[in-house]
Amino acid sequence: MFKTFIAGILLGVAGAAAALHYYPAVNQSREQSLIVVQPNRGNTESFHVNIPMDRVMIGAPSQKEPLPVGLEWPVDPLFADTRAELFKIRNGKDAVVGVASRIAANNASSGDIVEWVLHLPARGSAYVVMQAEPLEDGYRAGNLAAGTREFAPLVGRVTEHWVADTSGAEDAPTGRIELTTAFVAKEVDEE
Repeated sequence: MFKTFIAGILLGVAGAAAALHYYPAVNQSREQSLIVVQPNRGNTESFHVNIPMDRVMIGAPSQKEPLPVGLEWPVDPLFADTRAELFKIRNGKDAVVGVASRIAANNASSGDIVEWVLHLPARGSAYVVMQAEPLEDGYRAGNLAAGTREFAPLVGRVTEHWVADTSGAEDAPTGRIELTTAFVAKEVDEE
């Protein structure tokens, strides 16, 4: 009886392993990175967010239509001038490649801030601190403050730009936020 029990367990484990080998439980595919190598030994990459389709969450005081519905923003005065958003981010082929968060706050004591965190699965995360006021041409620029995995050994700049949709199509987004990264390895930057 004991030998039959052990044989059953071993055959069950072998059968489960064979089933998972031929029919994987998860089919994770990684979208190809669309990186352009620059002559200065750095690289650039462009991402965008289609508004409102790619917005996952928006939190702000007195938000008329919070996303997700029913989201309650803290009533503490500390959060009165703070806005937090979560987005799906897309590459140049319009494929979703990760998620991003954007926090904007107006604070008299510490100044205005705009911060992005880009998370690209299988690549890592990039934390970017931007200037609060956009430049004359509508761009906002900032520096890579920290990164994980692929972004950890890098330094560089990220620009944010709002592009309004002018197509007039019914199902078109109202616009898009374009993010362009320009990174170089720390060792190269120090030379």
